[in-house]
Amino acid sequence: MQIKKIHHVAYRCKNAKETVEWYGKYLNMRFILAIAENEVPSTKEPDPYMHVFLDAGNGNVLAFFELPTRPEMGRDTNTPTWVQHLALEVDSVDDLMRTKAILEADGISVVGPTDHTIFKSIYFFDPNGHRLELAANTATPDMSKKLDDVKWAMLEEWDRTKKAPQHAQWMHDGSYQAN
Repeated sequence: MQIKKIHHVAYRCKNAKETVEWYGKYLNMRFILAIAENEVPSTKEPDPYMHVFLDAGNGNVLAFFELPTRPEMGRDTNTPTWVQHLALEVDSVDDLMRTKAILEADGISVVGPTDHTIFKSIYFFDPNGHRLELAANTATPDMSKKLDDVKWAMLEEWDRTKKAPQHAQWMHDGSYQAN
């Protein structure tokens, strides 16, 4: 079996309508589907919910559940807030910066742009507390090949040492040289 694509990724939201409107306004995601049930189809558990689906481009779907009878949303307190996030690709650094300006004009705090050498990104939170990243690729084919060539060696070294391998140090110290 080979996975064809991600059908959808689902998160919890505080308010389905607010979430649909926010993602439409700031990320231009089209609202494509709503499913509401009073019973969970897979478990038959009585638990009313609203399940909304948004077009995240190229056949990707981002979905949310509003669960009005459940305790308030929380997060994994053992994991730093910067770890769990959803990264979405945009066409260009210009798009990234335009979106940053729109978010900040409406009082939404934005971190970045952060230069990751192979992409630049900004970070912010949606109204549900989910951390989002918008990323614009800046890698050259040579950069991508260099990273591909060392990925297994890096993973093996990390697995043994739990220390950051230096195979791609050029990403962090500015020493990149094209072949």
